[in-house]
Amino acid sequence: MSTTPTQGATPATTTSAEHSAGTNGTAAGGAAKAGALEHPMFAIVKAAFPSRRFRATEYRGCSTLIVEPSDLKEVMVFLRRDPQASYEFLSDVAGVDYLNYPAPQIGRFAVAYNLLNFARDDRFFVKTYLNPTLPTDGTAEDPALVLPSVCDLWPGAEWPEREVFDMFGIRFSGHPDLRRILTWRDYPAHPLRKDYPLRGRGEREMYRIVDRTDA
Repeated sequence: MSTTPTQGATPATTTSAEHSAGTNGTAAGGAAKAGALEHPMFAIVKAAFPSRRFRATEYRGCSTLIVEPSDLKEVMVFLRRDPQASYEFLSDVAGVDYLNYPAPQIGRFAVAYNLLNFARDDRFFVKTYLNPTLPTDGTAEDPALVLPSVCDLWPGAEWPEREVFDMFGIRFSGHPDLRRILTWRDYPAHPLRKDYPLRGRGEREMYRIVDRTDA
C-alpha cells in the first residue's frame, strides 16, 4: 500500500517525540522520556544492535522503530528470524512523501513496514527515511532512493514494494520483479509524489479510446 502522511499508514510517526531506542535520553525536540516507550521490542532490538542509531515513537498504541536505510535489512532479518521477535507476517509496505509537511521530518520520503506476530497478537512498525539527490518531477533513477527488498523474508512484500516503486519512485534492490503495478510501464512520473499535480499532466484528458473492435 502507498499512502500520504495524512492517511495514517504509520500513525506513530506523526508524534514529534523521537528517542534513541533503549536509552533514557530526551527527545530531540521535546522533553519526553524514552522510558515512556512501552513496547518491549525497542529494548530487544537495541540490545541486539548496541552500536546502531535508532529512533522510536509511540502514538495511540502504535509503536514504530525508525532505522537508518543502511541498517534496514539487518534489522528486518532480526525481526523476522530471531525467536524474541518472530514477526512472521508483513501486513503492509507503505510509502510516504513529506514534501511541505507541517512538522519537521528526517527525510523527504519514508517507507514504513507493518509487521505482525500472531502468537503474541503483536503489531510493530519499522520505518526508514530517504532524501532524493535528483529532481523528483520525473522518473530518473535516483541512487539515493533505493532500499533492499524484504521479499526474501516475507514473500508477500513483492506487490507492495512494486506499488511503492510505482507511486513514489523508490526502488528495491533484490526484488524479483520490480515493475510498475498500477500505472503503465512508460508512465512519465510517480504520481503520489507531492510535486505531481493533483489533476495529473493530461492523463485524464489524453488517452486512446478502446472500443469493441480493439478486442
